Amino acid sequence: MTAEQGQQPLVFIVSGPSGSGKSTLVQKMLQVPGTMFSVSCTTRPPRATEDAGKWYDFITEEEFNRRVQAGEFLEHARVFGKHQYGTPRRWLEEAQRKGLDLVLEIDVQGAEQVKEKLPQAVSIFILPPAREELERRLRARGQDSEEAIYRRLERARQEMQRYAAYDFLVVNDDVERAGREIQAIAVAARCLRGRLSERARKILESFGG
Repeated sequence: MTAEQGQQPLVFIVSGPSGSGKSTLVQKMLQVPGTMFSVSCTTRPPRATEDAGKWYDFITEEEFNRRVQAGEFLEHARVFGKHQYGTPRRWLEEAQRKGLDLVLEIDVQGAEQVKEKLPQAVSIFILPPAREELERRLRARGQDSEEAIYRRLERARQEMQRYAAYDFLVVNDDVERAGREIQAIAVAARCLRGRLSERARKILESFGG
């Protein structure tokens, strides 16, 4: 059961500290039929391993600000006082047109903004196994300076304190198990009574419901 064309798509918010493995789990979630990914915009330069348009659209600060003024973002924020990140509204419109559910990979700040506008969005927080493991993962990537790693760990500490705002928590200590859990959340959310499909509605009506 997926979103029907014209129906408001089910929106999944996936957040977690840098290094928690949320991108890997989002890929697992996108294996569930009837889902699509929302590509974020950012003003930071692409890393060597990143292709434009896959996870991020890389745009200038001027273009980002223009889109903010035009109201083109569902949510947006400046991270670490440096680069800006935002979720274009057009992905929500495209998901509705295609009859698909939309998966957002965004930080805690962005999640709060989306939940204000879309209270029915399903939010999932990815937990690393432990602080020590998170630090090990960040160092193993070899992408950040000592200062950047410290900054990410401090941000992770702050984000972890806001876990209670999320509907689901997934511990990513075993990626295969965590992947199955996040897929199960996607399927179960579609069966919520508040998400009655047209098919279910007709069945209930046939019984006088």
